[in-house]
Amino acid sequence: MPYCSVTDIKKLLPEEFLIQLTDDENTETVNSLRVNEAIAQADAEIDSYCGTKYSVPFTTVPDICKKISVDIAIYNLYSRRVEVIPETRADRYKNAIRQLEGISKGLISIGEDPAPAAPTQGGVETNKTNEDRSFTKDNLNGF
Repeated sequence: MPYCSVTDIKKLLPEEFLIQLTDDENTETVNSLRVNEAIAQADAEIDSYCGTKYSVPFTTVPDICKKISVDIAIYNLYSRRVEVIPETRADRYKNAIRQLEGISKGLISIGEDPAPAAPTQGGVETNKTNEDRSFTKDNLNGF
């Protein structure tokens, strides 16, 4: 399930812009396949960051991930057609990446509990402390 839809993108980007960014064939319509491809790329980027803390892909899309998906998808659409991306779109993309970095570091909550940590490999866990030690460096001196 994609994290956002063409309808979500149209709320931030006028349809005539969307046509300009996707209509390589000059049909004067929005090419939904290209929009969905941009969304899929955005969602993969989101999953790459969020996958460090959460089980992805999300079955219920957190609101922040939907917003980030829209911003990245729009940026992706611009980057496929124009050399100079509008400053507003570039800023929104940079902000989306900062948010994803914060999510991956656990600094920003998405409103869900993180996935359980994977067990460490090759390590040993104990419930003992240094005070529980029977043999210390001092009482083994001379052996």
